[in-house]
Amino acid sequence: MAEEAPNQTTTPPPPQESVAQVEEVVVTDVPQPPEKTTTTVPVEETVTLETHLSKPNNADDNDNIIPEFKEESTKLSELPENENKALQDLKKLVQDALNNHHFSSKEDNKNPPPQTAAHKEEVVTETKTDAAPAKTEEEQAETKEEEEKKEEVKETNEEAAVDDDGAKTVEAIEETVVAVSSTVQPQAEEKASSPLPPEEVSIWGIPLLADERSDVILLKFLRAREFRVKEAFTMLKNTIQWRKEFGMEELMEEKLGDELEKVVFMHGFDKEGHPVCYNIYGEFQNKELYKKTFSDEEKREKFLRWRIQFLEKSIRKLDFNPGGICTIVHVNDLKNSPGLAKWELRQATKHALQLLQDNYPEFVAKQVFINVPWWYLAVNRMISPFLTQRTKSKFVFAGPSKSTETLLRYIAPEQLPVKYGGLSKDGEFGNIDAVTEITVRPAAKHSVEFSVTENCLLSWELRVIGWEVTYGAEFVPSSEGSYTVIVQKARKVASSEEPVLCNSFKVGEPGKVVLTIDNTSSKKKKLLYRLKTKPSPSD
Repeated sequence: MAEEAPNQTTTPPPPQESVAQVEEVVVTDVPQPPEKTTTTVPVEETVTLETHLSKPNNADDNDNIIPEFKEESTKLSELPENENKALQDLKKLVQDALNNHHFSSKEDNKNPPPQTAAHKEEVVTETKTDAAPAKTEEEQAETKEEEEKKEEVKETNEEAAVDDDGAKTVEAIEETVVAVSSTVQPQAEEKASSPLPPEEVSIWGIPLLADERSDVILLKFLRAREFRVKEAFTMLKNTIQWRKEFGMEELMEEKLGDELEKVVFMHGFDKEGHPVCYNIYGEFQNKELYKKTFSDEEKREKFLRWRIQFLEKSIRKLDFNPGGICTIVHVNDLKNSPGLAKWELRQATKHALQLLQDNYPEFVAKQVFINVPWWYLAVNRMISPFLTQRTKSKFVFAGPSKSTETLLRYIAPEQLPVKYGGLSKDGEFGNIDAVTEITVRPAAKHSVEFSVTENCLLSWELRVIGWEVTYGAEFVPSSEGSYTVIVQKARKVASSEEPVLCNSFKVGEPGKVVLTIDNTSSKKKKLLYRLKTKPSPSD
């Protein structure tokens, strides 16, 4: 289940156009209105496959439905004038901070700003009003040093006066003392006034202000603070300081084990090219795993460091170039989740979420919650008024019976794990082999035909979401004198059987392979299939 996509840097397939409409984005298991009739896909299909995607049905004018979040562009040329100005202002603040090494200091007052005229006047006034101002420690030290020098000169003068050969005179000694004292002060002033080179600061592997990738990162902080420049700069500075205190670069090299690889893992991309992260809360029903993860403060701290490390590694694979994909889709599976009763899990999750909120702005493209229990929806309704419209627009909820349907709205079947209703698994087909989606109407029979003109080995895999249909396959030769070959005898496939069926047929003459799905139920069914051909193996 925790298998990771073979290469996270692989360019995902480009999004396809929508050919159908489904229900609203926010779904639950409450009774739904009668389903609308959809257009039947033509029976005959060609060998060229196309992924059929679907988008939300905008026909519903319910004001309570939150508009779906539309991700803003990261192309700097497309920014509105006010946003571009805010970005330039933030870059100036960052440049000043780099020049003055403010990011490396914990407190701003380590390098105090120059005194203003008003402040200088205030100091002068205080000096005049004090009858006998007390000397500072520095002034006292300077006075003591002057007295010691005078005493040294006096002793030298006396020695020079009694020196018979007259090699050194009092005047020469005085000139030497004056020369030494006059050279010390310019050297100190020159050393103090020599500027340091600008500070070098990187975040998520991107050096600040080095190139346009840095602009994309600064845009994240601006959007998180609604383009209030000073607040965005404060957030950025706090994030950089937290990363140093947390030891982020050292954390990237730590070995924290693989016990949690089934809890959080990356797998594939959504239809817009975002990498998808799966969070499986039900894994914590395992008492041994739960104890090893949350039983004491040290284990909870290790879990936090593991989670941050996982996120950091995922973020560093993103494309921060303008127009690139630099956000992640999260799928949160709440099936068998321990819920609110587990105090340790709740505290650890709360702490992790707070750190993510404060230090990882605008990295979530969408939060999809599946297998949502009733109590979670109740809690969400209570906290919803405290969330911004922007945050709420990224949330999608689906109960157990709507989870697969919802995921397929955003993730193509070839990218969606088999566990969640897709076809992505280890085997002959990969996540770049496109899948065709077809809706089979209730009490209807649907046939799919693959035309073949030359000898080859034809392989295919298919699944019907929920099954409970009859499936059969046959080869029909083009020649009138040839006989039809039964590839798969028609049989009823139950929902409890293997979710994906795989077949192959060695084609020796022109003809077509026909797949038949007989849906005798009163519910529409979703059919997913794909195929590929190989040169026919030698006999």
